[in-house]
Amino acid sequence: MGSENGGVPPLHVFMVSFPGQGHVNPLLRLGKRLAGKGLLVTFSAPEHVGVEMRKANAKISEEPTPYGDGFIRFEFFDDEFDPHGPHGADLDFQLDQMERVGSVKLSGILDRHEKQGRPVSCLINNPFIPWVSDVAEKHGIPSAVLWVQSCASFSAYYHYQNKLVPFPTETEPFLDVQLPCMPLLKYDEFPSFLHPSSQYKFLARAILHQFANLSKPFRVLMETFQELEPEVIEYMSKLCPIKPVGPLFLTPGGAGAGADVRGDFVKVDNCTEWLDSKAESSVVYISFGSIVILKQEQVDEIAHGLMNSGLSFLWVRKPPPPAFAPTVLPDGFLEKVGDNGKVVQWCSQEQVLAHPSVACFMTHCGWNSSMEAITSGVPVVAFPGWGDQVTDAKFLVDVFKIGVRLSRGDAEDRIITRDEVEKCLIEATRGEKAAEMKENALKWKKKAEEAVAPGGSSDRNLEEFVDEIRNKCGGGKH
Repeated sequence: MGSENGGVPPLHVFMVSFPGQGHVNPLLRLGKRLAGKGLLVTFSAPEHVGVEMRKANAKISEEPTPYGDGFIRFEFFDDEFDPHGPHGADLDFQLDQMERVGSVKLSGILDRHEKQGRPVSCLINNPFIPWVSDVAEKHGIPSAVLWVQSCASFSAYYHYQNKLVPFPTETEPFLDVQLPCMPLLKYDEFPSFLHPSSQYKFLARAILHQFANLSKPFRVLMETFQELEPEVIEYMSKLCPIKPVGPLFLTPGGAGAGADVRGDFVKVDNCTEWLDSKAESSVVYISFGSIVILKQEQVDEIAHGLMNSGLSFLWVRKPPPPAFAPTVLPDGFLEKVGDNGKVVQWCSQEQVLAHPSVACFMTHCGWNSSMEAITSGVPVVAFPGWGDQVTDAKFLVDVFKIGVRLSRGDAEDRIITRDEVEKCLIEATRGEKAAEMKENALKWKKKAEEAVAPGGSSDRNLEEFVDEIRNKCGGGKH
C-alpha cells in the first residue's frame, strides 16, 4: 500500500509500547489523535500482548483502518518472552529480553516498511523501553517519547537523575524533597521507586535510563495539559523539549469508523444498564488498575467498608497474573449487597466515569486513572500503592483538591480498616466537602475539554508536533 496511489497519508508514525495496560492505553490514544490529524499510525508491542488485544477487540488489524482523516494499524513483534513461563513474573528479565530481542525485530520491521514504500517518519515509545530511541537513531529516523505520568513526576525523575536536589538516602530515609515550582513532597510522596527502601529498583533503572537517553528524542509529549500543571510545565520546558498533549482519551470531534478501536487486554463488561438503574451521583466506582494486587485481608476490609457505607458500588476485580493467588470476596458479601453492588472483571473506565450515576472513584491513583477522573469531573478516594501513584495522590488531594486520602501508599505498610474506608466514602459522596470537591472536579473537566478542543493548548501542541515531523521528513507543511 504505497503513499502515491493507496490514499495512505505520507507521514507514517510507528509507536512501540511497553506491554502494560497502563502504557498501551495512552500510547494508543495518542495514535488515534495523530491518525485523526491525517497520519498513518502503526501501533506495535510484543506479540503476547497482541494475542490478548485481538481476543478482546475485533478491530485490532494489520490492515490500515480509517480513523479521522488518517489510518491506524497494528503490527506486533515476537520478543520471545513467555508471560506464563518460568520468568513470567520477573519484570527485570522481561525488560532485558525486550531490549535484546525487540531492538533486532524492530530494526527488521523498519527496513521492511522502507522497502515497501511506506517508510517510517517518526518512532514514538513510552517509558521503560528507551532503547527505541537508539534504534531510531541507528536508522536515521526522528524519535519522540510519550511520558505517561504527570509533569510533576517527570520533574522528580529528572532532578534525581541529574542530582539537582537532595533526595532521601540510606542514612537519611525521611528527607522531604523540594522540587522547583512544586509543593514540598514528604519522603512518602515523591515517586517511591526513587526511595532507597524501594523493592522495585529495576523500575527506577528502566525509567532513569530514559532520562539518560533524553538527548535523542526531539520531543517529549506528555499525558497532561498546560492548565493542570502550569508552573512545573513552564519550568521543565526550559530544561527539556516537553509538550503537554493530554488528556489523550478525550477525542475532539468524531473519529468515524475507528472510534471503537481499543487496547484492552481483557474483554470489557457492559455496565451501562446497571448504572442507568441508579440515581444520579449515588455510585462508588472502584478500580485499582491493571497491576495492583491487594492482600486478601485488604479486600475483606474494603468489602466490609463498602457494605457498611450503604452506598451502591461498581467494583472492578481483574484476575491477577498466573504467578499470584486470586483473592475472594467475603462469604455472602454479594448476596447481602444484592443489586446495590456490581462486581466485574474489567470495564470501559472512561464510559463509567462519564456516567451521571457515578459519585466518586476509589482509585490507586495511577496517572491514567487520575487524568480520567479529573477530565470526567469525578472526585476521588485516593488509595495509592507505589511509584508515581503516591505523588498523584498528593496532587489530587492537596493541589487539585478533588480527593480525600484513604492511604499513604506502601510506605505506610498497614491494612486500611473498614471504618476508614466507610468514613472516606461518606466524606467523598455526602456533605459540604463532597460538594466542594465535585465543584473543583467540574472546573478541571471544563479546562481539560478546552485544552483538547481545536485551538486549545494541547491541540496546538499536537499540531506543532505533526508539523515538526513533516519538517524533519523534508515535506514542509501540507
